[in-house]
Amino acid sequence: MEKLNISNLDNKNMSDIDFKHGGNIFTKAKKLNLLPSEIIDSSASLVPFKPPKLIVDALTSEIKTLGFRYYPESNLNNLREIIGKFHQISPDNILPGNGASELITWAGYEASKCGASSIPSPGFVDYERSLNCWNASFNYSELPKNWGDSFPQSFPIQPISDVIWITNPHNPTGQLWDKKSLEIILKKYKLVVCDEAFLSITPNGEKESLIPLTKIYDNLLVIRSLTKLFNIAGLRLGYIIGSSEKLKKWNFKRDPWPLNSFAIKAGIELLSNEVFYKEWTEKIHYWVREESAWVANELSKIKNLKVHKSSTNFFLIESEFSLSSNINYLESKGILIRECTSFRFLNEKWARISLQTRKKNKILCREIQNSFKK
Repeated sequence: MEKLNISNLDNKNMSDIDFKHGGNIFTKAKKLNLLPSEIIDSSASLVPFKPPKLIVDALTSEIKTLGFRYYPESNLNNLREIIGKFHQISPDNILPGNGASELITWAGYEASKCGASSIPSPGFVDYERSLNCWNASFNYSELPKNWGDSFPQSFPIQPISDVIWITNPHNPTGQLWDKKSLEIILKKYKLVVCDEAFLSITPNGEKESLIPLTKIYDNLLVIRSLTKLFNIAGLRLGYIIGSSEKLKKWNFKRDPWPLNSFAIKAGIELLSNEVFYKEWTEKIHYWVREESAWVANELSKIKNLKVHKSSTNFFLIESEFSLSSNINYLESKGILIRECTSFRFLNEKWARISLQTRKKNKILCREIQNSFKK
């Protein structure tokens, strides 16, 4: 593999690390003296629609029947079987978790046993947090900051390391990686962790999923999330697919009840109804196509601002000048976007924006335009 310019952070003091996330809506609402429902939160990449009635009915039933009185199923067999049928994967190769974040933590545990990790960057801060949990060594390898307008694209780097962490589509850039280029990478690393948290939201994204390759490669772990697609972040629901031997060891070490009864119920309902799932994802993909084109056109009218192309429901903007004052102005109007100083290799000239409904996107774009007039 060609040697790349990699920043070594093995000796970086954890006190210097800023693990920022979007979606801090309760904190911001209190600060602004607003209700959470009064805020346009474009900092977190959730779909902006109400959770499906199917979920609400399932959770209401769980309350009415008092099913939450009992300890939830610790082995999660029913949920694993439903996920297995959905992906045509053995339930033994599936481990549900308390959102993707818990599973990222355990992927860090696995990575720590394999050697040094490389995190293509800018990237999701939770990978670094996870590796620090296990005192694992890691580096950051810089991704190109310019890319084409069509997706999928070939994964552009092959850093020297034992483990590589891949996000598909990539966060925060929104690039969708080609499955063929990722399979080549699988043959070159001891462990590949592929985070597909946004893939189900992405039009034509499932074609690039590595889940089928888990049947072939024991060094592959694929992480999925249900919370973003269905706007149920508070339920904390995700799963990982990979080697059954690895997952059994994790399961032995972790909390005996990683999911509560409501999350289990939601997962079973969401993935057992194929007609509903198909209709919902088609609705989401149509929304992504329509709104991404509309918002990009509106923001492209702003002088000195570049709107970077994305495959999914979030995208980056890049200004010739610092966006700090713009972000502060938007916050004063009850609008949150994701500042990017906490992403490696990005700075205050970058921000990430998540798509909203057309009504809220009109407000969002108008106020962003206004922020450049200040």
